[in-house]
Amino acid sequence: MSAEFRMERDSMGEMRVPAEALYGAQTARAVENFPISDLRFPRDFIRAIGLIKKHAAATNTALGLVPPAIARAIESAAQEVIEGRWDAEFVVDIFQTGSGTSTNMNANEVIANRAIELMGGRRGDKSVHPNDHVNRGQSSNDVIPTAIHLATLDGVVHRLIPALSELQAVLEGKAREFDPVLKIGRTHLQDATPIRLGQEFSGYAAQVANAISRLRDACRRLGDLPLGGTAVGTGINTHPEFARRTIAGIAAETQLDLREAPNHFAAQGAIDALVEAAGALKGAAVALIKIANDIRWLGSGPRCELGELKLPATQPGSSIMPGKVNPVMCEMVIQVGAQVIGNEAVVSFAATFGNFELNTMLPVTAHNLLQSVSLLTSAAAVFSARCVAGLQADAERCESMIERSLAMCTALAPVIGYDKAAAIAKAAYESGRTVREVAKEMSGLDPVRVDELLDPRRQTQG
Repeated sequence: MSAEFRMERDSMGEMRVPAEALYGAQTARAVENFPISDLRFPRDFIRAIGLIKKHAAATNTALGLVPPAIARAIESAAQEVIEGRWDAEFVVDIFQTGSGTSTNMNANEVIANRAIELMGGRRGDKSVHPNDHVNRGQSSNDVIPTAIHLATLDGVVHRLIPALSELQAVLEGKAREFDPVLKIGRTHLQDATPIRLGQEFSGYAAQVANAISRLRDACRRLGDLPLGGTAVGTGINTHPEFARRTIAGIAAETQLDLREAPNHFAAQGAIDALVEAAGALKGAAVALIKIANDIRWLGSGPRCELGELKLPATQPGSSIMPGKVNPVMCEMVIQVGAQVIGNEAVVSFAATFGNFELNTMLPVTAHNLLQSVSLLTSAAAVFSARCVAGLQADAERCESMIERSLAMCTALAPVIGYDKAAAIAKAAYESGRTVREVAKEMSGLDPVRVDELLDPRRQTQG
């Protein structure tokens, strides 16, 4: 062998491994087998699998199953994985074996070889064994879905929900700031009855609050971890206390609400909790698209426009039109939402491949689910800080359009009847006059009563 490679052996025979690699023969074999894409497991997943291996080692030595010196070295090596020191060693493509076995072995080999180094040995000498020691009491079939649950839950609880909560708070602040501003409501993209701009923004804030609530609901099921089921859910080759103790250690370190899944056959044969989480993420994406698209339209202009909002200018908007500024933050959010909706479709389709005792679409599920968490977290934070926080209302523009709306006649209908109110609206449209002007002639009501009924602020109060 040249200095660039070392020879390692797995159950299929000898395999060349890059000399400086921490991974071993099974990982090198998977790299050759799956040259499919440039997609790799993200940092959150690698951290999760490091947490599992670290606390598994602690449990195994406490149960007398792994020698204490080896367990301590595994814990130290796994901690380095948790901290991101060896991310470059996780080299297996997302598109691989459906159980994620290649990535579980990638982690086992990296941690084993690093533990060997920490104990003064030579990489590949198997004095710390990737299967017998690092993977003790585990199977790829329970480790990989556990890592997906853990990484998704951690991302949602510690990053996405805080980002959405900040956006909700900023929207609520704008709802209070804009509450005095009267404007015309719109349904079917047509003029409707008056509304306060603050009421409109209170709806956006409530959408985000509801998205957070749905995510919290999904988190309860994400906390049920498959660890302990090993190959098919029966728990073969693992100690009865292994899962409970290991999960307790992970929960203490991450401050997450975690527990062993109540039924391991459901936990490994299906990925229903991940589908629920993907659906909650899609719900959040759809809410953000609605909010961003409304703000984009309400800020259209600056002169030939709706123009009820003034959006912060963040960058030049055109390579050909000087002075043009576009609603780029809104467009970013909408594109992120489209990607998250697509990711949910992949996760849902992946869930249909829970054949018998194992779902065999775990890596692609992890990729799409964790990408959605990451994208929504970043998009919500940037949208909040660089768009929503700087929104201003053009109150004069908002209120100038109310009087021109034909839907103002809605407030007349309970008093003079629907048909007569409709006739007033039609006459106003055909004559180009306002509903107020025509109503004072056609309604039979005292002009003061007409003004009272057509008071736009009164109409926003129900």
